[in-house]
Amino acid sequence: MIGVAESGRAVAPGMLGVLDVARDVLGELDLDVVLERVVEAARELSGARYGALGVLDRSRTELERFITVGVDEVARQRIGPLPTGKGVLGELITNPRPLRLADVGAHPHSYGFPPEHAPMKAFLGVPVMVGGEPFGNLYLAEKVGGEEFSEDDEHAVVRLADLAGLAIDHARRYTRVESQRVELRRTVDALDATIQIARALGGETDLERILGLVAKRGRALVSARALVIEHERAGEMVIAAAAGDVPEGLVGQRVDLHDSLAAAALRTRRTLRVDEAPNRPRFERYGLGRLGVNADAGLMVPLMFRGQGHGVLVVVDRLKGGPAFTAEDQRLLEAFAASAATAIATAETVEAERRRQTLAAAEQERARWARELHDGTLQSLASLRVGLAARLRRAPPGPLADAVSEAVAQLETDIGNLRALVTELRPAALDDVGAQAAIRNLAERARSHGLEVDLTIDLAYEHGRAPDRHTSEVETAIYRIIQESLTNATKHGEAHHATVIVEEDETTVHITIQDDGRGFDTTDKTSGFGLLGMRERAGLLDGTLEIQSTPGQGTTVNAALPARRRTAQAA
Repeated sequence: MIGVAESGRAVAPGMLGVLDVARDVLGELDLDVVLERVVEAARELSGARYGALGVLDRSRTELERFITVGVDEVARQRIGPLPTGKGVLGELITNPRPLRLADVGAHPHSYGFPPEHAPMKAFLGVPVMVGGEPFGNLYLAEKVGGEEFSEDDEHAVVRLADLAGLAIDHARRYTRVESQRVELRRTVDALDATIQIARALGGETDLERILGLVAKRGRALVSARALVIEHERAGEMVIAAAAGDVPEGLVGQRVDLHDSLAAAALRTRRTLRVDEAPNRPRFERYGLGRLGVNADAGLMVPLMFRGQGHGVLVVVDRLKGGPAFTAEDQRLLEAFAASAATAIATAETVEAERRRQTLAAAEQERARWARELHDGTLQSLASLRVGLAARLRRAPPGPLADAVSEAVAQLETDIGNLRALVTELRPAALDDVGAQAAIRNLAERARSHGLEVDLTIDLAYEHGRAPDRHTSEVETAIYRIIQESLTNATKHGEAHHATVIVEEDETTVHITIQDDGRGFDTTDKTSGFGLLGMRERAGLLDGTLEIQSTPGQGTTVNAALPARRRTAQAA
């Protein structure tokens, strides 16, 4: 039967098939589907039992893909590795023009077939061109009925190959456009998230609220099951915010600052993948895994601002197309983290200034109360004691003299307690003489309460190696860290012995306080013991404070504070 085209000219049945296939294939936008349909269409048009499409690699010297039709999966597995373009198949790579053979085995370049390969004789090969460049080749074998492929078969498959080239080019363009659209959409999402953070930066300075916003926006950006922010603050790593599927009570828990995967991401300043073999044990043993966060895959993205780390964004298990995150996910999250780090750093600066002002106000209030108690109450009590003592010396023995004697003794006790309270509030030596004298007095008071203290102090100004004392903030921090540590040792640790070492080099004051008390679990949120205040004092001075303690094994506090002189501050 002969068809008739709209122009009135006769059209061969094979051409009608090509047109039917063209309408079907050209409407498809998925490249992989297009390739499979082209092979199936070529097999149907030519009446071939077997069909294949070999896709060239970038060098156009070998095949990187080989799509087959007519061979089931079991037979394909028995045949072995797919061909790469040798023998007759390679002939079309070298000479991209149609090749029709009655017996493929008789061709001089024939390699023969693998042992499990089905027997094939008749062969038809046609190149597929895309944009004027070789894309691959259509291979057809074994025409049904044992006949050879005809010239009409060749023309039909050639026309199909031409249309296939258009369909492939169309699908590739669409794929690129769609990929660009998806990338643009995700970029817009990232920009939107960044704008939200920027708005938070402009209108919000509460660090906790900003961390919560970052967690929610970052999780949505990469479709993560959960996002956790591990925030580095004052020498420790704390779970500061979380969004998604996380264990109850996670926020506020501490993570190892030295061995955890988050700490490694901060030190190296690069993103780490949880699902990589060397990283998973650290995640599970020292990081979030220890706190009950399960993850098949995840990213650790450091929050860096002006070269300084402020924490880590941890995303786990992608919900769509996961659980692993793609390179694009990583790129988006890194861009997001840069904006988030800016907001966090700004909020930290505001919060640090608030804490600095609060601590300064507290010290001023302590000093005011100390002066008022010393100059007012203490002096009044002292005057009263002197007056009563004078009257007691002139009073005759009797009940009244005994009552006055008891009153004088009570006043002496109360005066002693009040002097101790004044010293605890703000020792005069700290302002008048310096940290060394104040620390020595502190050690003496601790000894009077039953704590044996071995004290070693080597500060540069007191030993003539520096022209001026440290700033008031540094001296106060040194004193308060030691004071809080010794208080914890006696009040909470029930220690009998403590060692205090204060040493200074050219840039840093090093403080070590070690006791033999009961110790405590440093990861327990409830075991504060004033440790937060100690860390804050060190952090506000850009120093560090580390606490090592284990229940039953005592406690060691190590602090390092920058050496800042009053002359430099005045200048």
